[in-house]
Amino acid sequence: MEIQRPRGTVDLLPGEVEVWQALESTVRDVLDKANYGEIRTPIFEHTELFERGVGETTDIVSKEMYTFLDRGNRSVTLRPEGTAGAVRAFVENKLYGTGALAKLYYIGPMFRYEKPQKGRLRQFHQYGAEVLGSELPAVDAEVIALSLAVLERLGLQNLTVELNSVGCSVCRPVHRAQMIERLLPHRDELCRDCQVRLEKNPLRLFDCKNESCQAVLREANVPYIVDVLCDECKDHFEQVQGYLRAMDVPFEIAKNLVRGLDYYTRTAWEITTPGFSTIAGGGRYNGLVEELGGPSTPGIGFAGGIERAIAVLASQNVQIGRTVGLDAFVAVADRGAEHTAMAVLKSLRRLGLRADRDYQGRSLKSQLKLADRLQARFVIMIGESELASGKATVKQLATGVQREIPFAELADAIERGGSEW
Repeated sequence: MEIQRPRGTVDLLPGEVEVWQALESTVRDVLDKANYGEIRTPIFEHTELFERGVGETTDIVSKEMYTFLDRGNRSVTLRPEGTAGAVRAFVENKLYGTGALAKLYYIGPMFRYEKPQKGRLRQFHQYGAEVLGSELPAVDAEVIALSLAVLERLGLQNLTVELNSVGCSVCRPVHRAQMIERLLPHRDELCRDCQVRLEKNPLRLFDCKNESCQAVLREANVPYIVDVLCDECKDHFEQVQGYLRAMDVPFEIAKNLVRGLDYYTRTAWEITTPGFSTIAGGGRYNGLVEELGGPSTPGIGFAGGIERAIAVLASQNVQIGRTVGLDAFVAVADRGAEHTAMAVLKSLRRLGLRADRDYQGRSLKSQLKLADRLQARFVIMIGESELASGKATVKQLATGVQREIPFAELADAIERGGSEW
């Protein structure tokens, strides 16, 4: 019986993975230049991390996590998102000890058990960044700008930054009380999930995708939290907007935007494009470090979906990471030339050139056809006559021009690209 990959996962094959590599390289370049350092955390963590950090009322924790008991009877979970693990590492490794700002980024797989569909896999991949140690609005603006910069550097078009504030421990309880007061008479009209949210975290009703629940919110005239912010949150939000305007980062206010994670405070945003749901998004989480056992430390971060970004690239006909073929293909005409061919191959690769040869015993004619399929720029032919003369026969496939070049000069000639031919 043939064993197949698990449902909700994909194989990334040569010819496809180059796009991923180019995207990841772009993420690293953008964030490295902004002085962010890469962090790599475990793919699985203790389940409590996500229950406390992400929130028990979120769909992620209540419905979607891959949670199981290990052989020590400990509950562990495959990470469903990246922030909780990064903050746990910040606390456990005492990165706060120097007092310096911690600017971190990550790239890697995440796992959520949900019905596989277009754009939603059980193993998916995210890149993200976190800043821990500053509550200044300027940091919010930097992180928002960087989340947009990654997508713009990839060549994506028609991007919209949707911005909101979800308040703090001062204004959230006021808003919560207003929501409960206005929605309790309509409780039975809400979906089962929103009935639970009404008791535990009413703000997340705005995140429900059920249109009937959104209709209830409108009919009950439930206020948006951005309209009832405390003075400090209002000032912070206005300053964030001012910094974004100064940086020429376009944005729209989205009053119903709350994101799907419980740890967010104040600034929250998403980046969208027509025909797709959120490509990237993030927010501030000033209480998360303390919730996970660390000192009171403000934080903010964002995450972007790699599969989602690649789908948008394809829809907009933007090509990245395409292979350019080989610099040289070494064709062996006689068995006696095998050792010399291997030495030439090594010398080419040591110079950073892309070079290969046949390892299946093909005839010289078949080797030349293979070189053409591999889009080699040059074919280096080595046989008895070349060994006798001390010169290889080198053919430039694009022009058909052929030259004899001493073995000692081969690597330099290929590196120069035949410009003197």
